[in-house]
Amino acid sequence: MFVFKNVHGNIIVEHIKSRRKTLRSYELLSIIKPNIDSEEYDKLCSKIEETITSLEGKVTSTDKMGRKKLSYEIKDFRDGYFVVHNFTMEPNQVEKFNRQLRLNENILRIMLLETSEVKA
Repeated sequence: MFVFKNVHGNIIVEHIKSRRKTLRSYELLSIIKPNIDSEEYDKLCSKIEETITSLEGKVTSTDKMGRKKLSYEIKDFRDGYFVVHNFTMEPNQVEKFNRQLRLNENILRIMLLETSEVKA
């Protein structure tokens, strides 16, 4: 796109690149502490979804897998609640999202994977 501006009688031509959003698909596996009650568990899951939408992402699916036993201890816990969120987001927002998740004390572990298909 070209923009013409008149500055003190001179015509200036600028080329402005159109900013195109490149959304990518991601899958987030979260392990949540088992010592919270079901109401807090639901609030935490909805807070994760709100965080995704606040960073201009879109949640495509949420799978609450329930309480499962861990293969090894994480922060003195032998089990935890597993939740999988599938969503789309701009790549430059993912680092902010990851940082916000790591600050939450009720989340034991996260695994964030990009699931976008690669063109061959």
